[in-house]
Amino acid sequence: MSKVFTRDYWQDVLSALKPEGRHFIDGEHRASASGETFIRARPMDGKPGPAIARGNAADIDTAVTSARTAFESGIWRRKEPLEKKKIMLKWADLIRTHGEELAMLETLDVGKPIMASLNVDVRLCADGIQFYGEMIDKLYDEIAPTGPNARALVRKVPLGVIGVITPWNYPMIIDAWKLGPAIAAGNSVVLKPAEQSSLTAIRLASLAVEAGLPAGVFNVVAGYGEETGKPLALHMDVDMIAFTGSTEVGKLIMGYAAQSNVKRVALELGGKSPLVVFEDADLDAAASAVAWGCFYNSGETCHASTRLIVQRSVQDALIAKIEAVTKSDIALRHPLDPTAQIGALIEEAHLEKVLSLVAVGEKEGARRAFGAERVMTETGGYYVSPGVFVDMTNDMSLARQEIFGPVLAAIAFDTEEEALRIANDTIYGLAGAVFTKDMDRAHRFSEAIHAGTVWINTYDMSNFATPFGGFKQSGFGRDRSVHAIDKYCDYKTIWQQFG
Repeated sequence: MSKVFTRDYWQDVLSALKPEGRHFIDGEHRASASGETFIRARPMDGKPGPAIARGNAADIDTAVTSARTAFESGIWRRKEPLEKKKIMLKWADLIRTHGEELAMLETLDVGKPIMASLNVDVRLCADGIQFYGEMIDKLYDEIAPTGPNARALVRKVPLGVIGVITPWNYPMIIDAWKLGPAIAAGNSVVLKPAEQSSLTAIRLASLAVEAGLPAGVFNVVAGYGEETGKPLALHMDVDMIAFTGSTEVGKLIMGYAAQSNVKRVALELGGKSPLVVFEDADLDAAASAVAWGCFYNSGETCHASTRLIVQRSVQDALIAKIEAVTKSDIALRHPLDPTAQIGALIEEAHLEKVLSLVAVGEKEGARRAFGAERVMTETGGYYVSPGVFVDMTNDMSLARQEIFGPVLAAIAFDTEEEALRIANDTIYGLAGAVFTKDMDRAHRFSEAIHAGTVWINTYDMSNFATPFGGFKQSGFGRDRSVHAIDKYCDYKTIWQQFG
């Protein structure tokens, strides 16, 4: 189907949009138990967004009860695998069918370019649900070796009720990373989306039921972290929390799990990923990788390449190439402009945080090479131009803190040993990269970087076959790949003795 996508076209889609802001519990939309709602400003223009149900502990309890009832009934858990697969695949197809609607909900909530929402976020969400749907009838139990008079069956069984808490930077994608394997494994889920990005989560739940997922298997409760996320993590009838977000909140989640029922926890947290460029590297390829790796999604990416560690002899040349790529290829425009490559930051408070960290960096001696300034103020939205700082050391704030904005810290090095020391001198360990034509060094260096994913002469390449997650304070547990299913299951041994 061929369409001409223009800003007017997307404005018409937005005008026709009727967002559903109520929770989705036990197969239906529900207002909050308190009757309260909240309204956020739209990132693209600062105008009021739709009213969203403001959940609390009572709503969480209702949703958990629904999820537990569905799980114990076996209505999904015991369904024949091929039937479950068909439902998951139909869900994926419905996500694609409603792609424009979902894309607009995403852009309305988080301010990312509409074409990125449509061509990346909606696509990867549907692909994720499909990937795990396809896996359902390919999961096998095991027979352990025993003596001749015994048989030991090792079964992989679902945990029960999974609490999922997801962030606002890639809502649909990360929802699929967790919903897909958790539901495919036979669990029931209560999803608490970030308060900044509730709309697509609610719509995904209604599409799941339309596809045939039984009521209660997938529930959504919207609201603020302290009022909904905390009660979910503390709930005594939740068996696991899968969380993606900041390291600070991840530590709270671990505490809540310990304070309650010692529920399991999987955390995908922050990052300050190093991208190391040696003097023999293809500088054009490196410049493109650095710019897109750091500035895509306005820098609101947990594994963004925000620390450029570059050999001193090529630093100036590489920075010039990064600036050229940024200005020619990475268009910062209104999110409804189909030519926009990056859009608005999530909210005014976050914009102020990014700019305040930039100011601190300059006070510490970092020199602005270009950008990192508030722009497009006439729109009323929250926009910061991509920027690079040089003359930096790894102990400066811009090199240590996760800015979550389009700000690159460039740090020069002279030797391979120095580059590795700088790369690993961080509390995080989510991702990293090395650019060099020396393959011995590339593999030596990639093995030595303490991170869950390391790229060689590229950045941010992945698919659903590869696991994603971090080391150190970037968390533990893996999303994507067949390995993601493991964390939503446990192993049960059934031993039978003969004679």
